[in-house]
Amino acid sequence: MLSPSLKEEQKLWRKGYAFVAGVDEVGRGAWAGPLVVGAVIFFRGARTIVGVRDSKLLTPAAREKLFPLIIENVAAWAVGVVSQRIIDRIGIVAANRQAMCLALENLSHPPDYVLTDAFALQWKVPVVAVPDGDGRVESIAAASIIAKVWRDRLMRKLHRRYPQYSFDQHKGYGTALHEQAIRRYGLCALHRRSFVPPRCFLKI
Repeated sequence: MLSPSLKEEQKLWRKGYAFVAGVDEVGRGAWAGPLVVGAVIFFRGARTIVGVRDSKLLTPAAREKLFPLIIENVAAWAVGVVSQRIIDRIGIVAANRQAMCLALENLSHPPDYVLTDAFALQWKVPVVAVPDGDGRVESIAAASIIAKVWRDRLMRKLHRRYPQYSFDQHKGYGTALHEQAIRRYGLCALHRRSFVPPRCFLKI
């Protein structure tokens, strides 16, 4: 399995960009819950954090182990969260853009360059959308882990409010278990009305 590297960040550091932020989103396709974007800035000249890669390729235990390693060894990190209500109102692309901007605004140090995972974004500084960014660029991969752990923890917390939907298991994504719960109980406040497929409203 190929691991992301700091090559893109190193190129930018050599050009004088000291605060290069990688950003990535989690929850884009979920039926319920918010969209969460992580943003990470490595220290200029930093070394690779062993084990960091696209969050989708890691087990939940591995992500939880890497989360504190990342936040303790980077110059800045942050998240941007956009609720399911906003997603339904403005659409997922605009919500993704809004969450990315929130994450960048929430960084303790403003970036002077931004790398995204193949998502076009206009912001205050140069932004480059990197194809397969979470597989190639370490700051983007680290951001994906931050976003994934943050969102999973949030969905486990929200499960306590809506236990009948088993959000602690599927985290709001479209699984057979989730579909069965919607058919039985209908939608709750966490559901994205524009995402839940019509078949879920067929009673069982």
